[in-house]
Amino acid sequence: MITRKSREEIKLMRQAGHVVALVHQEMVKVVAPGISTLELDEIANKIIKDNKCIPSFLGYNGFKGSICASINDEVVHGIPSKDRILKEGDIIAIDVGATYKGLVGDSAWTYAVGKISPELEHLMDVTERSLFAGIEKMRNGNLLDDVSGAIEDVINPEKLGIVRQYGGHGVGRSMHEDPFVFNYRVGNKLVLKPGMTIAIEPMVNLGGDEVYLHDDGWTVSTTDKKPSAHFEHTVLVTDDEPEILTKLMH
Repeated sequence: MITRKSREEIKLMRQAGHVVALVHQEMVKVVAPGISTLELDEIANKIIKDNKCIPSFLGYNGFKGSICASINDEVVHGIPSKDRILKEGDIIAIDVGATYKGLVGDSAWTYAVGKISPELEHLMDVTERSLFAGIEKMRNGNLLDDVSGAIEDVINPEKLGIVRQYGGHGVGRSMHEDPFVFNYRVGNKLVLKPGMTIAIEPMVNLGGDEVYLHDDGWTVSTTDKKPSAHFEHTVLVTDDEPEILTKLMH
């Protein structure tokens, strides 16, 4: 069942989203060769808690981190570890969730570690563009498939892989709500209405579409070992323009 959020719930989601954006603002500064994903996790955890939020991911089905930190060929759900040290030329997707008074903000961004190759820059650029193309279609009266199609139409001409098994999702009172959002057309006729809050999150691979789940039960990687990028925002359908909820409030 898809829940449409009240004005009060949206206010709380904006606050949660603001704190998520604060974490990403800090990640821009600290992601660099030599830092471990556990250190990144500790920085994120502190920001979330200092701003009166709860890290949404920590303890979620037993997950051990406050962020997901996925390096290079890891697509999503990488577990922070003191042994995972970033090095020059890597890319890292950092997924952050914060819960404020029971409402969740969820956003992911992919960061370059030092200087990266032109093909990785291109992968990140296409993935980010596909996110915003999807967000643009998050409008009252549009179909959910319009969102999926807009994402697909940015990625396909670039001959990049679209992850099939994972996608966007409703978010709010819990981290994963209906509907599931594919990053390619599936013919979903769900009509978007004001008050719907959905995390749009393309995951795009430099190689093929195929991914697999590691033995840790969390980390998802590309089968061909080629890098993957992941960008995500929590978005509100309004009577007018779509509103990104996971951004800094001024």
